[in-house]
Amino acid sequence: VVIVLFVSIAQIEVIPCKICGDKSSGVHYGVITCEGCKGFFRRSQSSSVQYSCSRQSNCPIDRASRNRCQSCRLKKCVAQGMSRDAVKFGRMSKRQRDSLFAEVERHRQQQRLQANSVQEPQPLPAYRSSKEPREQSSHLIPPLPPAYPYSVEPELQGCPPEMHPYLECRIGEAQAQSLWINVITPCSVVVMWFCFWINMSPFACVSVCVCVCVLTEDISASIIRSHRETTQYRPEQLQALRWKVFSREEIHAYQSKSVDEMWQHCAVRLTDAVQYVVEFAKRIPGFRQLCQNDQIALLKSGSMEVVLVRMSRMFNTENNTVFFDGKFAGTELFKSLACGDLLAAVFDFAHNLCVLRLTEQQIAVFTALVLLNADRPCLEDRERVQRVRRDVELALRHILHRDNQESLLHKLYQRVPVLKSLCALHIEKLRWFRQLYPLTVHSLFPPLYKELFGSDTDILTLTSH
Repeated sequence: VVIVLFVSIAQIEVIPCKICGDKSSGVHYGVITCEGCKGFFRRSQSSSVQYSCSRQSNCPIDRASRNRCQSCRLKKCVAQGMSRDAVKFGRMSKRQRDSLFAEVERHRQQQRLQANSVQEPQPLPAYRSSKEPREQSSHLIPPLPPAYPYSVEPELQGCPPEMHPYLECRIGEAQAQSLWINVITPCSVVVMWFCFWINMSPFACVSVCVCVCVLTEDISASIIRSHRETTQYRPEQLQALRWKVFSREEIHAYQSKSVDEMWQHCAVRLTDAVQYVVEFAKRIPGFRQLCQNDQIALLKSGSMEVVLVRMSRMFNTENNTVFFDGKFAGTELFKSLACGDLLAAVFDFAHNLCVLRLTEQQIAVFTALVLLNADRPCLEDRERVQRVRRDVELALRHILHRDNQESLLHKLYQRVPVLKSLCALHIEKLRWFRQLYPLTVHSLFPPLYKELFGSDTDILTLTSH
């Protein structure tokens, strides 16, 4: 499984630049620095370059003032230990490596403690229907900062770029032993083969194997935490409401709604769920580093699929009901939608997914994998989407291996084409409804629902996919 070779998080970046305090990008010339200070030190090594300080050679060097005095900046670089002869881990002394590894782990531990000290986030607000004018994608899904560029060090040009982050992470001995038993063994043969194929040393090969697993653990934990924070109901809440069902009178009230009233009601509920999915997507490692166009394209074509997977959490297989409007309802409650075939297919999908008895952790990572599909229409950088997907796929394999349920992977992949067919059927029904009630869709449907599913172009694109 070659996907293990392409996890793309540089753990060493938790430590700020030792020279100016900016975001670091790795170990450069023996010191953790940002790209700016790395380039400055490289330029300073030219024999024709000489710097002088117009003050007293004690100028402060930080992110804002680093360009004001080149002499003091170079002096600080040397004082911190930067050297033309120093390269990354391969030629650092054991003492330097151990010190650096310990500092990385110390910063990561501080981040974990800070994260744990933050109070439990409030539930995301539900979408409220309004008559506001339709917003554009840039407002519904705000622009996100571009990815931080990772440059190739001259010392690593003999190694593929995908391997660079693995040479910049560190774990403790106990964690390494645990990872070797639980994670590395299944993929180590492929990783080792690849490492030897590119002429890496045995020590570097083992380091890559271990670091792949550390990064996978971090990705898994991040996705699971994001899932937990962006679901409308926790499992224990749903369990407590399991037998709270609609009465005959209540079912009749829903069935008495007109077609357009029931469609509008369900559109609002679906938009509530989609808002949680949008927030979840933004927290998936690597998603924010995609260009804004690709983020929007993935959400437009994949958010409904994620909603359907999440729906399985709220499905009761004992009476074939789903949690809706505070109680569990069967297909009969949605009769006035006039979409019996769609409802039957959705309930059947939820039932079959529930049969797999997935854990919350497995559902979390699977939904991230469903969303990150490089075959989605209108993507600009499919290769980048595929790289992020590989990270998530590795995380899913890790979770299933840890749970001794590797056989589930094939069954989960079998559900993906069903999800696509359900979404195509949803768009087909929406097109039918809009032909009958165009004013309802235009004036009363939530803007986000129309943004994701409602335009002519989007409907044609999604149905043809």
